[in-house]
Amino acid sequence: MGAFRDNWRVILLVVVLCASLFALFSPTMGDSGASTPGLDSSGVTNLQYGLQLSGGTRIRAPLVGVTAEGVEFAGTEPPQIERDVASELDNVSVADVIVRPSEEGSGTVEVTTDGVSPEQLGTALDGAGYTYGETRDGVTEETRTQTVEILSNKINEAGLSGGTVQQIQTPTGENYILVEVPDENRQEVVDLVNQRGTVRVDAYYPTNGDYSQTTVLERDDFQSIGTAQQGGEGQLPHVPVVVREDVAPQFQQRMVETGLASQGGSRCRYEAAPNQTDPCLLLIVDGQVVNSFGMSPDLAASMQGESWAQDPRFVLQTQNFSGARDVAVNLRAGALPAALDLGPDGEGTSSYIAPSQGQQFRTNSLITGIIAVLAVAGVVFLRYGEMEVAVPMIVTALSEVIILLGFAAGIGYPLDLSVIAGFIAVIGTGVDDLIIIADEVMAQGDVNSRRVFQSRFRKAFWVIGAAAATTIIAMSPLAVLSLGDLQGFAIFTILGVIVGVLLTRPAYGDILRALLTR
Repeated sequence: MGAFRDNWRVILLVVVLCASLFALFSPTMGDSGASTPGLDSSGVTNLQYGLQLSGGTRIRAPLVGVTAEGVEFAGTEPPQIERDVASELDNVSVADVIVRPSEEGSGTVEVTTDGVSPEQLGTALDGAGYTYGETRDGVTEETRTQTVEILSNKINEAGLSGGTVQQIQTPTGENYILVEVPDENRQEVVDLVNQRGTVRVDAYYPTNGDYSQTTVLERDDFQSIGTAQQGGEGQLPHVPVVVREDVAPQFQQRMVETGLASQGGSRCRYEAAPNQTDPCLLLIVDGQVVNSFGMSPDLAASMQGESWAQDPRFVLQTQNFSGARDVAVNLRAGALPAALDLGPDGEGTSSYIAPSQGQQFRTNSLITGIIAVLAVAGVVFLRYGEMEVAVPMIVTALSEVIILLGFAAGIGYPLDLSVIAGFIAVIGTGVDDLIIIADEVMAQGDVNSRRVFQSRFRKAFWVIGAAAATTIIAMSPLAVLSLGDLQGFAIFTILGVIVGVLLTRPAYGDILRALLTR
């Protein structure tokens, strides 16, 4: 019992090390971690690797838009305000204007299209008869939050596993959207995230010697959206959809009135002869017609007999499977309120790391870590020349890294180069603290009793505790603020310091006491 009381810190360190090794290598932990929105976790360990160590695409860009704040609406409804502002600006549609009223009766007006300056938005509000406080570049927090949610849905719907989307803010206050997708090339990711994603179905039909085009279905009119289908023999790729029950009767009536559901159906020739065709349904994505199709005789007959509305399902056809996938993704995820500013003059940046390069970074990181450990071990041995002092010091320092790796594997935190730098910093600061302990304990000659050892150890530990507190305070802003790679470095440096003060330094003290005292 006395031995346990004297060495409980060492026993606790061994228990934590065993738990960390279990988190690193247990197949059960690997299975649970696979559902984490992390990244590449291939290999014998359960570690997940970030973009820098696994390869993929990173996009960092602000949102396109300008905002007017403190706009007085005077009881006017938001749709009318959107129409009024859009009519005052060139090449701006109602879909590009977002009105967000507040409880006080005023609110914000955003224009989320390129080419509109804050001054032009102010002039448009003046022309529409609305007073406002100020205009500025950028969009509102609500728009950024909505964009992050929709982009996350789009990435998930597209099957890009491990993709993440988040807001980040620079120290000077600029707001950016950060998108990271592993194992995907840059162009595919850019095409996906920079699509506004507006999908609608229009009826195109002859009327009074001309042709009219009317929107008959929008995203919210669908009850369910299936996944993209390749299509069988004689059938184009398509997306099966079900229309909402309260919308189906009106849609059915419009199909009959426009002639799409005429006797025998309709044969669409929109692509070949848009002004000489039978009535068509147009599938429009981001303002562009991606496909046009008529209606089969059976479907037309069910609409004429008013039975289709009882089971309101049909398919949206596209010319290829990638188009069908885009339609499904945009219908499920929704339309982006604003696009990412990735233009040639925009502030956005994008980068791509090949998987082979990520593997090379991992190898180089491992080599760097081994060199750091060997260098520290050599210096420590030269300093003391006593194995009973140097070996426990190196083993204790390495145990901190194993504990941190186990923590990262347990919570599925993706490792990147900044985290690896944090591990190396932990090794350095950890050995510094252990040297302080050894020097203080051995500075005044041999330790001839446990009482003398404890007195010297406490003195050294106060120094270590003060240094740890300083490090935690200095690193805390980097860990809390969204500063990209610096955040991972700060988090693991702080964790390493905490593990050292609470666990490894006291355990090293017990080991040193057992070796040096009689």
